This record gives sequence, structure tokens and C-alpha cells, in this order.
Amino acid sequence: MINNTSTWFTSWFDTPYYHILYKDRNDSEAHAFMETLTDYLNIPEHGRILDLACGKGRHARYLNKIGYDVTGVDLSENSIAFAKKFENHRLHFDVHDMCLPYNKQFDAVFNLFTSFGYFEYDEDNLKTIKAIKADLNEHGFGVIDFMNSEYVIDHLVPEEVKTVDDIEFHLKRYVKGDYIIKDISFTIGDKDYHFQERVRAFTLADFESLFEEADVYLLDVFGDYKLRKFNPKTSERLVMIFK
Repeated sequence: MINNTSTWFTSWFDTPYYHILYKDRNDSEAHAFMETLTDYLNIPEHGRILDLACGKGRHARYLNKIGYDVTGVDLSENSIAFAKKFENHRLHFDVHDMCLPYNKQFDAVFNLFTSFGYFEYDEDNLKTIKAIKADLNEHGFGVIDFMNSEYVIDHLVPEEVKTVDDIEFHLKRYVKGDYIIKDISFTIGDKDYHFQERVRAFTLADFESLFEEADVYLLDVFGDYKLRKFNPKTSERLVMIFK
């Protein structure tokens, strides 16, 4: 079975194999980042946060645990169905297209773990930033946590084999045009699978142009989850706070 569509994320993110491949993500690091970020932004007690492109809700669930009223949205119906098992009166999940405003007001909108830059057309990336702005209240902050593309390209591992749950994932990484691409191949039984991740290699300058066009103001830029200064050569992350 070959799976490869122009909107790769609509198929790949909705499979169980995506979550198997990335099951070893560091939750303790993610939790510490959420605490550091919410403290820095001084989000009010029981403040309202939108987790945009929340996946199965690991960030949203922790934000709720430490006291916030959280809504997590994602395009993946399977991920949202899983996340809904954890809902409570201050934690809700919904299937939603991030290009469109959610039409509620929040103290913060978080777009985390490089959940941006998937779209083929720049207008959809711009729409997403405008949607974030529309969902912020008067004192709210938008946050995009993106990879530092320059660092990623400089440290790209072209080929790798990763075995998880007895599945041997063959990964190939390369740069093509404006995109960083990962080809993912594996075999289960007698079926061959192929998926592809394509993320636009946005730089800080690219984001600054998008922010200007969306009429939002970039307030702070950090280079890691401890909110240390961004360095385009050495920082692994590009964390931007705007309103």
C-alpha cells in the first residue's frame, strides 16, 4: 500500500503509525516548557488557552492539569477522538482547520512542536497567523514553536532506520526547494507503506514577513524550551511570541 497525497498531513497524521514512530517524545521536556512559557506570559489563573494543532493533546492535557481552561483543536479526527477521552469541564477537544478562526477568545493561542508550515500555498500559512490573531483577546499572546530551519538543515541526518514496536521505519531526509522533507517507509506483513512529511523551511525573516502581512507584532524570540536567546546557527528551536 502506497500512501502519498499532496496534503500529506491529512493521511499521515491520521494513521496509528505516526504515533508509533514518535511515541518516545520527551513529555517531561514538554511539561517543563509549558510551565516556563505560561509563567513568562503571566497567563491569569484559570486562563483560556487554545492549543492549535494539538494532536492527541499531550500539551493541552498538561496545561489543563496545571490549572488552565484549555481547548485543543486538530485536523486529525482520530487524534481528536483519542484526546476526547480526557475531556473535563475545563478541557475540550474539537476537529478544526487551523487556517480558520475558532471564533472564541483566548488569553493565549499556542502552536507547538513545529505544527506550522505544512501547507503548499503561502496564503494558507498567512491565514493561520490571521486566525490566531482573531482568536486572541485584548491581552492575549500568540506563540509559534517552530524548528530552527537553519540548524536543522546543517545537522540533517540523510538516512536512518528506527525500530519501534517491531516496525522498522526507514527514514530519508533531504531539502527540496523551500521544504525540508522526510520520506518514511516501512513494511507490515506483505504491505509496503510510504508516507512523506513536508515542512516549509521558514526562517525568522520569513516569519517576520508573514507577521507584518498579518498585522501582528513580534514581541519576543527564543531559541529553546528554556526561553534562552535565539541564535540562528546554534539554536534548535525558534519560539516566537506575538500579538
